Amino acid sequence: MSVSPSPTLPPDGAARAPGADRPPRLRARWAVLAADFMVLGLNYADRAAIGVAAPYIIKEFGFSETAFGWILSIFAVSYAPFGLIGGWAADRFGPRKAMGWAALAWSAFTAATAAGVGFVSFLIIRILFGAAEGPQATVTAKLMNTWFPRRELGTAVGVANAATPLGGAVGTPVVVAVIEATNGNWRAPFVIFGVIGVLFAIGWFAVVRDSPEQHPWVRPAELREIRAPHGDRTARRQQGTRSEPGTPGDAGAPGEGDGSTEHDTRTAGGAAELESAQLPGMWHYVARPVIWATALAYFGYAWILNVFLTWFPTYLVNERGIDLAQLAVAGAIPWVGGCVGMIAGGVATDWLVRRLGAAATVRRWTIVICLVCTALLFGCIALVEDTGQAVALMAVIVFLLYFTGAQYWTVVAEEVPGPRYGSVAGVVQFIAGCAGFLAPLVTGAVVEHARSWATAFTIAVVIAVAGALLLAVAGRRKPARGTELP
Repeated sequence: MSVSPSPTLPPDGAARAPGADRPPRLRARWAVLAADFMVLGLNYADRAAIGVAAPYIIKEFGFSETAFGWILSIFAVSYAPFGLIGGWAADRFGPRKAMGWAALAWSAFTAATAAGVGFVSFLIIRILFGAAEGPQATVTAKLMNTWFPRRELGTAVGVANAATPLGGAVGTPVVVAVIEATNGNWRAPFVIFGVIGVLFAIGWFAVVRDSPEQHPWVRPAELREIRAPHGDRTARRQQGTRSEPGTPGDAGAPGEGDGSTEHDTRTAGGAAELESAQLPGMWHYVARPVIWATALAYFGYAWILNVFLTWFPTYLVNERGIDLAQLAVAGAIPWVGGCVGMIAGGVATDWLVRRLGAAATVRRWTIVICLVCTALLFGCIALVEDTGQAVALMAVIVFLLYFTGAQYWTVVAEEVPGPRYGSVAGVVQFIAGCAGFLAPLVTGAVVEHARSWATAFTIAVVIAVAGALLLAVAGRRKPARGTELP
């Protein structure tokens, strides 16, 4: 991998150029975040298109709900393992290449959806599409973990992933508008999104680098700002408060907290970094209760999200009787709630961490509380009688669901050093990705055979609540002696 000239951190006490200590007004890391935001927004616009076009595809090819459920679910057969592969690729080749090539691939398969001519062809296209889209979440987590200081990580991950519901919010009316403008041609939006994706991938390669050290836009002051010891931890030490045990990035003495020497190893440089070969393997971290409990809670999150993503438009058309023009608005409103929720969750938890200090506890209980509330409200969707109420309730549900969205990755970041972060995040993504296969398939089968949307929604409630409660219990860590943090 070629490395472009980059700023370096001068040794303490060394002379620095005038103004070098002053952070720039426009920080390069926000440009990288903006590029990631754009790509993820397109990713979900592409993914949401199949849900909006579903009534047309089902009508044209005469698919049953179960058959179309297979078409929707087969996406996750490849999406889940490629989330794992994407995390490994981000560690091995860098997030720039991993995401850039993935974006080119999923754009090609988005356009190829228009070539579907039957059940088998749709299955093949969707499984290839899933493989191409699989890396996006873990690559994003790796990129944000590398580019942002820990005190801003929740905000960065939240803002980046806010693009996913925004992509759905924008993509839904765009797909509807294109279909209407082309007299019911559901194939046209897939071709258009495919072309846009190629342009976005070119922009990605132009803006993004794997780390701040490689980026020509990063000034020394910003690099020090990113790589400096965490100010919130320093402040707590000065107040006599111990930092959380086992939290990577701790600038304290080796062995402090949980006795680990796994401090901030997110970067490729710096005297405190441990070489990847010196760290335990990936499965050492995956085996930690808080990691696999987080993965199972994320599975519950993904179950509700995938039911909404794949079946909610069909539910509104078939069960609530709304037409295409109404779908453009009703299908987009909940996504707006999700966009706001994702950003608010990241900002709010970063603020709480700065105030309270217990990063892992704050982020874990944010997941538990919001996911339980999300699940219980989701079970009420089929019970409300008015379509407007159903859409408004779904907006609240998606807001609460996405409020937790950044937290799964930040909980992992509190446990896993940088050189292992992408791979461990990939395992978490793989487990959650399995819900992407099961949720659409089970929902379609239940609706077809039981003729009950309420039953399908209840299944989602049970799965999400179980994951949240498991994280509440298994995610607890024994405090180190002398600290009161859980």
